[in-house]
Formats: sequence, structure tokens, C-alpha cells
Amino acid sequence: MTSTTLFYIIISIIVINFIIDKVLDTLNAKRYDDAIPEELNDVYDEAEYKKSQAYKKTNYKFGIYSSAFSIILTLGFLLLDGFEFVDNIARTYTENPIGIALIFFGIIMFCSDIISLPFSVYKTFVIEEKFGFNKTTIKTFILDKIKGLIMSALLGGAILALIIWFYQQTQEQFWLYTWGIITVFTIFMNLFYAKLIVPIFNKQTPLEDGTLREQISEYAQSVGFSLKNIFVIDGSKRSTKGNAYFSGFGSEKRITLYDTLVKDLEEEEIVAVLAHEVGHYKRKHIIFNLVTSILLTGLMLFILSNFIANPLLSNALGVEIPSFHVGLIAFGMLYSPISEIIGLAMNYISRKFEYQADDYAKTTYKAEPLITSLKKLSKNSLSNLTPHPSYVWMHYSHPTLLERVRNLRK
Repeated sequence: MTSTTLFYIIISIIVINFIIDKVLDTLNAKRYDDAIPEELNDVYDEAEYKKSQAYKKTNYKFGIYSSAFSIILTLGFLLLDGFEFVDNIARTYTENPIGIALIFFGIIMFCSDIISLPFSVYKTFVIEEKFGFNKTTIKTFILDKIKGLIMSALLGGAILALIIWFYQQTQEQFWLYTWGIITVFTIFMNLFYAKLIVPIFNKQTPLEDGTLREQISEYAQSVGFSLKNIFVIDGSKRSTKGNAYFSGFGSEKRITLYDTLVKDLEEEEIVAVLAHEVGHYKRKHIIFNLVTSILLTGLMLFILSNFIANPLLSNALGVEIPSFHVGLIAFGMLYSPISEIIGLAMNYISRKFEYQADDYAKTTYKAEPLITSLKKLSKNSLSNLTPHPSYVWMHYSHPTLLERVRNLRK
């Protein structure tokens, strides 16, 4: 196989992925005007449903323009040897492979962020603002961007530097050392993400004493679930949409409620949502996802170790001097079909897990308050109640609202 053949394979993968996504988006869009299923008739009134349809159509059109721009830019960058251009810039500053890689990725990530900035601004301050979701101030938006860039540079840069150093020292065995460091990092982040990362962007406060905390504690005790860490996060500083999530395990496990969720739901409904989250923990879904993620990372790194030394990877992207960092990008593009297949499998498993967590909440608490909470959350986020089955199969990590309601009412 020549580098030219590999180049056209990469181009084909990008184009085919784009076509599949657009076909699915179009099929989904054709369902926007479908009648609401009888079981969900109480989610929207006529005016709200029209608003939800307008929101979906606006996002659909925005998605067409932004994704078309993205693929044109990507193909243009590849066809005009953009990676060679950036690689040459990086090599003017240093001859150290780690330094070259850090500058190379730094330029690409920074330019990518700048190019995508107008789309992000429009999405936040025009679309989300128009439909009443946006609560982000310009100051918060800018600070989020700066913090995100700094974190990506520090964490991403440190991990990349370690990976390249392992490769220099061990060559074909580098994947084992890299797998080890990524595994440690993954477990650490699962344990301490809420303590170390979340506070950089949001304020978290312990749920104050009162009837809600009492009901949550009473439920937790009834199912033998030790839960001391219940926090409320100021999600309302960015959006009106509500959420809740479970993080950590062992003594570090905690439930985090968005203040918007606390405001929008009745106390019984919040307890039902937490019962669902406890179900994920009790059914070992969190451990399964963590272990599976680690194993899949190991598989990817093992495959990478068998190809990264091949100069064809760098040459396929138009870069004459073979390097680990350019080979990494080429490999990522070639690996994307495998990632898609794995993603489909993981989404399928995730949907099954959601049913199991719902069943746990239904059996250990009540089904009806979980149903009403799901309906309220869907209404408040103007969710699509009639998605196309193919779109669900490809993209949804949760069953549709209709499927969940039917399951809870069995």
C-alpha cells in the first residue's frame, strides 16, 4: 500500500461518515412534525409543541451549516498539506520530538478553537438565547474558554509528553506503559473529578438540611446505600436545562443536582431521579463502564503500537518527515470506523442500563414520579419526542422518552 492510497482511504472515511450523519439527520428531521404519541400528550401544549418544533428545526439547519463548514475545512486542510505546514512551523522552534509534538498540537488545537468560536457564540447567544435557555454571560463564556484551553494544555500536554517519552524509551512496548498511565489517570478522574475539576467551572454547595435531604437520606437508607455527599451545582449560571449525575465510587461517591432541577421538580420527583442514579451504582454500571473504557483504550493502544512506526501514516497526511505525533493523527482517522462500531455497541449497552436503572427506581421507590420528572425535563429542554429509530440507534445513549415511559408503566 502506498501513502497515496492511504490518503484516499482517510478522505473516504471522512466523507462517508459525513454522508451517513447527514442522512440520519435528514431522516430525523422528517419526524419533527409527527403527532405526539398518546402517552406523551401531557408533555407539551400546542404552543409549547410548536416552540419545540422550531427549536429542533433551527438546530437542524445550524448543524447542516456548521458540519458542512467543518468537512470543507478538514478536506481543504488535508488536500493542501496543512499538517506538513504546521509540522514545519513546529520544527523551527525545536528539534526535540516532545517539543515539536506539543507545539504541533498546540497550534492545531488553538486554531481549531478559534475557527469554531463563531459557531459556539452563535449557538449560545443566538439559538439558545432565542428559545430561553441561555443564562451564560459573555464574561462566563470567555472564562470557560480560557479555563478549557489552559486545562487542555496542561493535562493533554503532560499526557502527550509522557506517551512520546515512553515511545522513545521502549518503542513497541510503549503501549503498555501508556495504557498504565491512562488507566491511573482515568481512575483518578473518576474519583476526584467532582472535587478537582468541577469547582474550576461551577460552584458546588452541600444540599441544605430540609425535607428534600431527609427524603433522600430516608430512601438511601431503605436500599442500604451510604450517601453522605449530596451537592447542588449552579447550572443556572449557563442554562435553564436541568440535570443530575452520580460520580465517584467508594467513599468518594456523590450525587450532584443542578439547581435548575431542584427548582423545576417536586421533591418526590427528585428522589425518583436519584433512585434511578442509585440503580446505576447498585447494578454496577459505573464499574462496568470504567473497566470497559480501560480495556478498549488498551486495545486501541495495542493496535496503534503495531502501526505507529510505519512512515506511511505520516506520509499519507503529506508530511515528509515521519513522526509519532503526525502518525497519531493519521491513525485516529483510520481508527474512526472501529470507534463508530464500538460507540454503537456502547450506546446499545447504555440504553439497556438505563432501563435497568429505571426498573430499580420503580421497584425500590415509585414509577410515577420518575415518569413525571422525565416528562418535565423533556419539556424544559424542548426535547424531540418523535426521533427516527435509525437516529436513536446510532446516536442515543438513552432510550427515548416514550420507550422509558412504557417500560416504567409495565
